Amino acid sequence: MKETVLIADDDKELLEILSRYLDGRGFTVIAAENGAEGFKTALAKKPDLVITDVEMPLMDGFALCRKIKESHALTRTPVIIMSGKKISEMDMVSGYGLGADDYVVKPFSYPVLQAKIKALLRRAPKKNQDRTKIKKAGLEINIAGRAVKFKGGVLKLTSKEFDLLVLLVSKEGKVLTFNSLLETVWGRDPADYNDPHTVEVHISNLRKKLGAFGKRIIAVAGHGYKFE
Repeated sequence: MKETVLIADDDKELLEILSRYLDGRGFTVIAAENGAEGFKTALAKKPDLVITDVEMPLMDGFALCRKIKESHALTRTPVIIMSGKKISEMDMVSGYGLGADDYVVKPFSYPVLQAKIKALLRRAPKKNQDRTKIKKAGLEINIAGRAVKFKGGVLKLTSKEFDLLVLLVSKEGKVLTFNSLLETVWGRDPADYNDPHTVEVHISNLRKKLGAFGKRIIAVAGHGYKFE
């Protein structure tokens, strides 16, 4: 099966050339012309690897990298950042801090980029090797089966409640903002929809169904929620 690479770049000429190059070397290529489109496409298509330019409209490459690494569905996806000559060492350090797996500086060698892609794909966990179960203090989440048990009893959760629970538990101790939850669980673009009430209502219902365990979902005023 072909491995899928998502390329996000607002330079249409480079996007087309790079897409043709990788397609000719056995990859399935998906293209996006900005970071916001890239994130939506990544959530929908679940690529094996993402290549993103730094400077793009709507959402830059650093922000796209951060959102991919924060997303439960995409967090293990390798990200290569493409940058211009003016990128500083501090920019690169910042990118690695956001979870970037590698860098290439424009103009770059296509064979070198291909070698980096292959190296990252060899190290990346295969999709069928992702965790399918999470266990925490009597809570059992079967991700593949989309089922939840607490102390042996089955909990009936809606689709969004289930996705919220998986995301919060898998990011234990990390504050997840309203916007990141809306993007990841609902697939909403904060530029078009950023009503935190949607999240609050679902969290409230989820807590009720979890009973005492629901107290582990902590509200962080003005920011979002975290699981402890």
